[in-house]
Amino acid sequence: MNPFRLETPPPSPPETVERPDPDTPFTVPDAVLRYQREVPWHSLLPPRADTLGWRIQQRIKRGLDIVLSLGGLLVLSPLFLVIAVCIKATSHGPVFYRWKVLGLRARPFVGYKFRTMTVDADQRKEELLAHNEMTGPVFKMRQDPRVTPVGRFLRKSSLDELPQLWSVLKGDMSLVGPRPPFPEEFAEYEEDWYRGKLAVVPGITCLWQVLGRSEIADFETWMRLDRQYIQEWNLWLDFKILLRTIPAVLRGHGAY
Repeated sequence: MNPFRLETPPPSPPETVERPDPDTPFTVPDAVLRYQREVPWHSLLPPRADTLGWRIQQRIKRGLDIVLSLGGLLVLSPLFLVIAVCIKATSHGPVFYRWKVLGLRARPFVGYKFRTMTVDADQRKEELLAHNEMTGPVFKMRQDPRVTPVGRFLRKSSLDELPQLWSVLKGDMSLVGPRPPFPEEFAEYEEDWYRGKLAVVPGITCLWQVLGRSEIADFETWMRLDRQYIQEWNLWLDFKILLRTIPAVLRGHGAY
């Protein structure tokens, strides 16, 4: 018996419903609300998640997230200003992109990135689906025509990700953890164990990013890396991923 499989299949196709409470910042597919209730989230963690050592390390991890994200926001604030000016000077639209994704146990939250695409990017996505270079429900396109010239540089250098430090400070994200999915992608996951990536707080960087990022075109491989991270997690693993993120960002490997 697969311990990660739900007793009854999810509704298909998922339908968007009105948010059920004022704490939910945006509407999500009905399947997402169902998974929030029915996925056995704690059982998706390794058995040592019930130990005192795990809980202590989790608190240390949160403390480091607060200190490092706050320090990063303060130190990088001049760079934020330069990037904001470049975005406003070269394209029409806001400086920040409101990133509507799912966090711990599929709870919706709004994160922020520097805007790298044209303002009509979401509306144009449908016409580009045939050019998707990833398997599964995730959309990745190497030469995406919606990306602005400044946005291409920001993506290649990963500078567009810096505003996510605010989400880390708030607790919606961590510095290290599986990447948060869009609700529509999460609702379309074909395997129940894929959803286990949200048994922990999602992060800015992860194994997928340091091992190849978008060059890893197989969606299941990406999900297995997220699962591996959760099963093997400790503070030392986070430290190693953070160290490997630096050269990965400098090389720009798989960033587009």
